Amino acid sequence: MSTKEKSTTLTNHSIETAPEGSKALLQKSLDAYGFIPNLHGVLAGAPGLLEGYQILHELFTKSSFDKDELTVVWQTINVEQGCHYCVPAHTGIAKQMKVDDAITEALRNQTALPSEKLQALHNMTLLVTKNRGKVSKDAIKTFYEAGYNERHLLEIILGLSQKVISNYTNSIAETPVDEPFQPFAWEK
Repeated sequence: MSTKEKSTTLTNHSIETAPEGSKALLQKSLDAYGFIPNLHGVLAGAPGLLEGYQILHELFTKSSFDKDELTVVWQTINVEQGCHYCVPAHTGIAKQMKVDDAITEALRNQTALPSEKLQALHNMTLLVTKNRGKVSKDAIKTFYEAGYNERHLLEIILGLSQKVISNYTNSIAETPVDEPFQPFAWEK
């Protein structure tokens, strides 16, 4: 009696191979980026996951954070979680958003950021990520003293929610880095 071993890799779907509930979502990605990011192709295996990721991404980009701050939150989480896919992808995205390379390089290399305020955002994002939301009142006070407020603290959680979906999926799937982001390859 032979047994067929089930594949342990996740499928990177195209619009043609995706479950019915993911086809329009992948088309949305294609329309937005000019290609279907490999992450989106993998997420398409569960239509609700792809839709949730797209919604969280849209909500986070509309948060009160500017482009530098969005990058700090995204990349702090990506680097902490060791995401081989998201660090290069968000490096490319930061370049498209015209974020100062000094910010991106500091995040990728885990060195000090060029401003105290961005460093405070990085520190709080790292605390929230590492400690699963358990941060001291003193840490929150320090964050607020740096110029942030309650809304910013809650929006870090929004960004983290998006990144949990992508970082965990990429870890399990070993998602190949898309060609446009390959020049920004990164390893922890």
